[in-house]
Amino acid sequence: MNERNRLFRFAFLLCIVVFMAISMSEIGVILAAEKKQDPNEIKVLPPDHNHPAFRERIEERAKMVEQQIQQRDVKDPNVLAAMRVVPRHAFVRAGGQRAAYADWPLPIGHGQTISQPYIVAFMTEALKLDPNDKVLEIGTGSGYQAAVCAEIAKEVYTIEIVEPLAKSAAEKLKELGYHNVFVRAGDGFFGWPKKAPFDAIIGTAAAGRIPQPLIDQLKPGGRMILPVEGRLGFQYLVLITKDEKGYLHKQNVMPVRFVPMTGEVEKTP
Repeated sequence: MNERNRLFRFAFLLCIVVFMAISMSEIGVILAAEKKQDPNEIKVLPPDHNHPAFRERIEERAKMVEQQIQQRDVKDPNVLAAMRVVPRHAFVRAGGQRAAYADWPLPIGHGQTISQPYIVAFMTEALKLDPNDKVLEIGTGSGYQAAVCAEIAKEVYTIEIVEPLAKSAAEKLKELGYHNVFVRAGDGFFGWPKKAPFDAIIGTAAAGRIPQPLIDQLKPGGRMILPVEGRLGFQYLVLITKDEKGYLHKQNVMPVRFVPMTGEVEKTP
């Protein structure tokens, strides 16, 4: 009888252990599912570089970096590497392919241009990007500047007020495998509040004033660079840093010529 009781107790304990194991397994599955569905846990993938364009015109890019960029004292190794990798010719219209790596801006339609390679490199270096940074770009244009930033930073959010350009840039960036670039059509004056704050902000169209929403969306310790037009029509790249206490420090770093920023910024403040 005692032997039967022992066997019964053993079987009962075994059932409890199996039940607990199944329950814990189910809990693990539920937690994993919940974690998978949490939008804050979505992993942002880096560029994959699988598109054939990355394997084309490599020597031209190397020459562009050496002669147009390094010789003008752009030294950040991450920026130089990005400029060597991003296939600029993929962002240039068919009629401008021969000049894709030339030392000047090129038209991309709708009265807009793709910036001179040196200016792209200079502005990117000024932001002092690192692999954990979240960047906001005002003025997507062709998508080239966003791609360069995306080679270094974790995430790039870019806004284009010309809707056809926003659409074509989004398609091009997706085609090239830039999973960490997010494009939106809209007025860049207001920034992207839902994704703020940003470690760095870059503007690629000249404004008569610095939009306050962009200042507000810049993190303490962050950097912003954009062209600003003065009263006489002269434009300067202005580098703005926000210290840990929220105070701004501004510096004119270079005379430039960019297309004008349109939208809300044109209204009298």
